[in-house]
Amino acid sequence: MGCTKISIGVVILISWASWVHSSTPECSTIIGLFSACSTFITYGSPDPLPGSPCCDAMSSLHIMADTTENRRFVCRCLMGLITTYNPNATAIATLPGFCGLSLGFTIDPNTDCNSVL
Repeated sequence: MGCTKISIGVVILISWASWVHSSTPECSTIIGLFSACSTFITYGSPDPLPGSPCCDAMSSLHIMADTTENRRFVCRCLMGLITTYNPNATAIATLPGFCGLSLGFTIDPNTDCNSVL
């Protein structure tokens, strides 16, 4: 279990470092952050809890969505993610709020990412 926590932390750190270096988020980085939440997305179990790797990943996502342009980009990536994982769309949509964060838009298949401010 300890190795799993370390591995997830390393993935988040590498994702974060690659984002800071380029300052333009990439969908692969954004979607990679959700891998820390795979248990919740797949099973809806009570993980993430605040401070868990999943909520840490959502905090990183929140930081990435720091400008209108970045929020729109994050929105488009997440719309692709929920389209791909449609049966798990509700779990994906609830993650930021479950971790006490707002991305500045609603994660919903009907969200118009071009209107995100």
